[in-house]
Amino acid sequence: MVIAGLTGGIATGKSTVSGFLRQAGAVIIDADIIAREAVLKNSPAWHKIVEAFGKEVLLPDGEISRTYLGDIIFKDHKKKEILNKIVHPFVSKKTVEMVENIRKTSPDSIVILDIPLLIEAGMHRKLEDVILVYTPESIQIKRLIDRDSISETDAMYKIRSQMPIEEKKQHATIVIDNSGSIEATKQKAMEVFNYLKDKKQKAQA
Repeated sequence: MVIAGLTGGIATGKSTVSGFLRQAGAVIIDADIIAREAVLKNSPAWHKIVEAFGKEVLLPDGEISRTYLGDIIFKDHKKKEILNKIVHPFVSKKTVEMVENIRKTSPDSIVILDIPLLIEAGMHRKLEDVILVYTPESIQIKRLIDRDSISETDAMYKIRSQMPIEEKKQHATIVIDNSGSIEATKQKAMEVFNYLKDKKQKAQA
């Protein structure tokens, strides 16, 4: 089994690349999906979030409003840290469990850990291959404005609330530049998949 990390910045196209790798045959462990499961109504993390942020974060059905919570943490770094401390342990534990399950049931898999905070959480240090989906900040801003229909100021604020993409680049072993066409990005993703496939085959030889 070969395991690689996949990360990026907001609006760099990480989900697009993850989709291409999935289509090629990789097994994707998506931290965003795990995090959503972690905060479902009446879960331990749900109770901690309500305690930390108040009932204002709840929708009428009692589930957590990801939009409302997202707005809070983008504007307050300390609250972002509080949320990460609540959710990250669950995500980390679940990720390890899923990897071990794949190791037992499908040991010849290529596993991609799709984790937005891979580098911030220090999880990249345990991986030989760290894939970064990259675009310059100027393109991040433009795509975020188009995607979320927000102002340039708000887009810059959201982007700069995260680790700078150039800093993430320093920790990556593989960089997929997603500044160009979707076809070019797909080709780069396939090159990465083939590299991981070759690596797996050499390890099995």
